[in-house]
Order: sequence, then C-alpha cells, then structure tokens
Amino acid sequence: MKILDWYIIKKYLSTFFFTMMLITMIAVTINYFEQVDKFLDSKLPFSKIFIGYYLNFIPWINGLLWPLFALLAVIFFTSRMAKNSEIISILSAKVSYSRFLMPYLISATFLAILLWIGNNYVIPKSNRLKNEFESEFIRASAKRTLSSNIHFWLSPNEKVFIRDYSSRDSSGRTFRLERFEKNELVYTLKANKIVYNGLPNKWRLEGYEIRTFKNLEETLIAKPGEKKDTFFNFVPDDFTRYTEQKEMMNTSELKKFIQYEQAKGLDSGKKYSIELYRRSADPFTIFILTLIGVSVASRKVRGGMGFHLAAGIVIGAIFVIISKFSTTFSSNLNLPPGIGVWIPNLIFSGVAWYLVKTAQK
Repeated sequence: MKILDWYIIKKYLSTFFFTMMLITMIAVTINYFEQVDKFLDSKLPFSKIFIGYYLNFIPWINGLLWPLFALLAVIFFTSRMAKNSEIISILSAKVSYSRFLMPYLISATFLAILLWIGNNYVIPKSNRLKNEFESEFIRASAKRTLSSNIHFWLSPNEKVFIRDYSSRDSSGRTFRLERFEKNELVYTLKANKIVYNGLPNKWRLEGYEIRTFKNLEETLIAKPGEKKDTFFNFVPDDFTRYTEQKEMMNTSELKKFIQYEQAKGLDSGKKYSIELYRRSADPFTIFILTLIGVSVASRKVRGGMGFHLAAGIVIGAIFVIISKFSTTFSSNLNLPPGIGVWIPNLIFSGVAWYLVKTAQK
C-alpha cells in the first residue's frame, strides 16, 4: 500500500459516506412529510416514531441505493482529481492504469462486504420492525391474510383446501383434506368449520365426515353435529403475509421459506428467489459501477464535473431501468430468477470492460 493508495481510498470512502448521509437525510425528510398526517393521527411521540420507524427505515433505503452511492462518489472525487490534473500527474509518473484502479477496487471490496452482510443478515431484521410499524400505524395494506380458496400441500401426499378463512378468530369454512397413495385418492376429511385451538398445531373440526377408499370399496364416517380435536401441520401465521415479507427474512430463513412455500404449493417462490439472488448481485454491482465511474470521470473534458455527474446519473438511471425490466420478466414470465437478477450486472460488466479499455491512459 503506497501513499497514493491511501489517498484514493480515503477520498473514495469519505465521499461515499458523505453522499450516503446527504441522500439519506433527503430521503428521510421526504418520507416524513409524506407520512406526517398518519403520524399525527396515531398520536405517537416523536421518540417512538424515530426509534421504531426511522432507525429501521435508514438501513432499508441504504441497502437499495449503496451501488448508486458508490457510482456518484467515484465520479465526484475522481472528476475533481482530473480537473486538478492529478490523474495526468499519476499516469505521467509511469503508474499503469490497472495499478491506478487498485485502490478503487480495494474500497469497492470493503463496501461490497458491508453491503453483503447487511443484505443477508442486518437489513432483514430492521425491515421486520419497519414493516410491522407500517402495518400498525401507517398502512394496513402492508399486512394481508389469505382469505378465500386456499390450496396447499401438507406433505407430498396430503392436500388441503379451505374455502374461506378469517384471521379474527383463526377459523376456516368448508375444510377438506385429501390423501393420496400412488396418485390415487385413498382418504378425505371434510368439515364445515375448522378452528385453531392452540399450540402445538391443534385444530377443532366442527361437523365433519371421513371417507376412505380401498379398491372399489368406500367407508364413510359422518358426524354432522359433532366436534373433533386433531393436529395439522399448519398454524394461523401460515395465512398471514406482509407486502414485503421477502425483505423481512435473513438469508437462512429465506431459503427455508422458499422450500416451505414450494413444498406446500402456497407460492411458486419466484419473487422470494429473486430477493435471494439480489442480495448477492447488489454487492457485485458496486465493483461494476466503480469501474464505470473511474473510466468516465478520469478523462479530463471541457464540461468538467458537471458533465461527469450528468453521465453518472444517466448511467445509474439506465441501470435501474434495466434492473426493473429484468426482475419484472422474472416475476411474470418464464425467465429464471437468477438470470433476471444478474442481467444488469452482465450487461454493465461489458460496458465497464469497454470503458476501462478505452479510458484515457
């Protein structure tokens, strides 16, 4: 590590965190004025709003914008270096361009590691608190319940159907359980009503009948006016969904949830898979945008810093647009989630390679 390396690393990180602080303050201010009416209606003290909501809002907004912060920070301080002819002096001292990029990549590695840890373990915890606060005080739509025509699998051979479910008393109407062996129906359990009766997974059936099928014989046990307590491998929480539930689980929980949803047939798990891949793709984006930022801003041009910042904003906007399009195609079409999430990085990796290759050296 030379004096030049420390100089650039210090410039990069100080500008990055200054940019992060400035944009975070703007985002918090805008969000506060959007929600101020709801805060006043809830009559919450400012301390509870700040601790319960904004301390958890800040990690969320930073997790989304860190790669763009890196791009803007690199363009800002590198453009100043180019304007002051510092880069010309560095390259004239027989420092190769690849060697000149090293401190940038070291700084990007540090930020990428922080973002990876945050995306996988820290930010999901704060997102849970933020979303719970939103569902209670800001918008009830942040939390919803599966309420009608619910189908899911208890196991590979057992399927459940509930026509109507109410979260108020954790009860369901028109319940049906079907059991299969070798793709043939061998058992059905029907009930007019099913009511949650406490842990562990205890439910009460009201007005039920049991049918068993063996070869061409059928056995019927009908209890239209009786109740029966039994156990099922689901609980009321399985019917509750937050709008952004995928953001509330750390990576280990998210992987288990994807397997759980797919096994029960409650969800294809595609949007959760997209979130899982995004957590690894975003840190890698920092490297790509860092290289693009250096290549653009290290060239001394007549427009100076204004031109460089405009170019950075355009690049960032294009990246976001491509990212939104690719994730939408993954969510709604047959594009695999991993490919959909990584398409922007693959495209901009090519852009970064071309800009570095043609950069002023």
